[in-house]
Amino acid sequence: MLSYINHNPKMSISKAYNAWANQYDSNQNKTRDLDKIATKNTLSNYTFNRVLELGCGTGKNTTWLVGTATEIIGIDFSKEMLEKAKTKITDKKVRFIQGDLKEKWQVSDNYFNLITCSLTLEHIQDLETIFKQAVQKLKKEGLFFICELHPFKQYTGSKARFETKNGTQTLEVYTHHITKYLQCAKRNNLKLMELNEWFDSNNKNEIPRLVSFVFKK
Repeated sequence: MLSYINHNPKMSISKAYNAWANQYDSNQNKTRDLDKIATKNTLSNYTFNRVLELGCGTGKNTTWLVGTATEIIGIDFSKEMLEKAKTKITDKKVRFIQGDLKEKWQVSDNYFNLITCSLTLEHIQDLETIFKQAVQKLKKEGLFFICELHPFKQYTGSKARFETKNGTQTLEVYTHHITKYLQCAKRNNLKLMELNEWFDSNNKNEIPRLVSFVFKK
């Protein structure tokens, strides 16, 4: 299971997610479950057809998006995660690509009217590269939806923990302040449409678990 506490030693992200694939959809994970809610509740208010999913994993959000979109391309660097996604989602309008988001995305420019990125950017240090490519791939007035672990959670020192047969391992993560997302968007001429914080059981007296953004090209 993957959760968020302080622990050592670190495991490489690719190895961790490949190892996690078999239990990703079934283990207890509040962050994963809340992200699914945030994604559906937010994107239900928008119209889109061509979707690019960054860090699609096992297709946890693809299963909902496929009911609305006419074409979906999911990119993930984990071969094992993608194998799970391909087993679950066989609709011909969905295509999965193995690729590193820090490299050039092998999809068309000015093509998508929605790009989504969920629980992925904490593992990427350079947000600027992600925003630049997102703008290139989006059509005019296209949307860029981001949902990530809230930096407040990271401020407390929590990190991703992965349980293996050899014990507990932690993943390398980066803290991205909310202002960093907004600054990257501004530099790349993206307009902020929504910013929301997501709490466990809507208990707003606690630290929010997730933060989400909707930007428009």
